[in-house]
Amino acid sequence: MTSNDRTRAQGGSALAQPLDLRIGRIAALVGLLVLGALVGVAGALAQGGWFPGGLLLALLGAAGAFHGGARLTGGRAGAVAPAAGWLVAVMLLTTSRPEGDFLFGAGLGSYLFLLGGMAVAVICATIGLPGQPPAPAARLGK
Repeated sequence: MTSNDRTRAQGGSALAQPLDLRIGRIAALVGLLVLGALVGVAGALAQGGWFPGGLLLALLGAAGAFHGGARLTGGRAGAVAPAAGWLVAVMLLTTSRPEGDFLFGAGLGSYLFLLGGMAVAVICATIGLPGQPPAPAARLGK
């Protein structure tokens, strides 16, 4: 029985249902969080190194991590976990150091990476995954 079937059977919204806190699911979400942070760091370096192609590569890598996480876990939490890791890593990289060093310059590529990555994260987290049709109560042909 899927979560949508349980929601329909219990008559409540998905937000009112208990959380699924199995150890494997938690481990997968933590792994996706770390993956999102790694994709954010790699994308920050790639978008500045090779401007037009690196920016596209960085955004495609982020989209792959977000959408792949959603497909892996079968829900929106799988897209939110790498998006949260990506956002934390990128925001930490935008701060300047006391010596005056910084990773992101004030250029068009940096802003497109930040805003484009956030837009891709929101798109991947809000697009619903296709659910399975409800199973019949009895097998046909018996």
